[in-house]
Amino acid sequence: MHFDPRLFTDAALPDEIKQINAGIIALTKDMDNWWEVGAQKVRDARAEGRGVFPAPVKSDRAKWIEIKGAAGKMKLRVIAPEKSRGVYLHIHGGGHVLGAADQQDRLLERIADATRLTAISVEYRLAPEHPYPAGPDDCEAAALWAHDNVRDFGGDALAIGGESAGAHLSATTLLRLRDKHGRTPFKAANLVFGIFDLGLTPSARRFGDERLVLRTRDIHKFGEAFLPGLDDEQRRDPQLSPLFADLRGLCPAFFTIGTKDALLDDSLFMHARWVAAGNPAELDIYPGACHGFIAFPSSQTTQSIKAQTDFLNRALG
Repeated sequence: MHFDPRLFTDAALPDEIKQINAGIIALTKDMDNWWEVGAQKVRDARAEGRGVFPAPVKSDRAKWIEIKGAAGKMKLRVIAPEKSRGVYLHIHGGGHVLGAADQQDRLLERIADATRLTAISVEYRLAPEHPYPAGPDDCEAAALWAHDNVRDFGGDALAIGGESAGAHLSATTLLRLRDKHGRTPFKAANLVFGIFDLGLTPSARRFGDERLVLRTRDIHKFGEAFLPGLDDEQRRDPQLSPLFADLRGLCPAFFTIGTKDALLDDSLFMHARWVAAGNPAELDIYPGACHGFIAFPSSQTTQSIKAQTDFLNRALG
């Protein structure tokens, strides 16, 4: 991909995005740290719309189903289009610590309707109560179930994707299916502002303390919860950090990232390695966009979601 260096300059920042970023910094200035008040308290606040992220709006089209997970029953959140042709397996973000499958219903409605895929979001176990490998095990189980049951959802189109930690879990799930089960059934991966190096890329290390959703300190704390007792180099094991894995034989991928995201380098590097491994990949960069930017209404959010669904439609034919 040809890079326009102007994307990475302050002059490229739209006024709308500057205002959104300033508002986020102001709102989060005195916000509690989850590792000080407890992860569950912050999860509850997010579910109730207290904090920086807009309150989640629940879909009257959504339903819960239960499947057999890696450690007993596991819930999946299902949102179907009018006429489905397959499944988009969605894995939510939140640093492997926060978030839930029912906190992005409106996003999944838009994806389902634009792609004619049934969006199925995984309620995987979270750290620190359930550190590695609990979350990846749950996502692997959900992916195997989706593969085995995709025709129940109107066809055989099968895609995977998620945001932030969800993009990381999507990538590790693809690798697990290939390496453990000899399967590469997913035909598209939608990887949105993901973390792919749990030892921290340069942009993650250098982002500092500006509270634009995700700081360097936050990434360290999420990592300690998800991978307790491991240092940065140990976290770069290819089974943990997909940036260091053998990426050959994987499906087309679409990487979305903003230039004001601590995880900028994760997407830049992962896109390059995905292509170098012989897989089709696209990279969509948004000037000034922060981590999690598609949760905040803006022209960039509209553009990004359309770009993601257009990719899924191209990749799935």
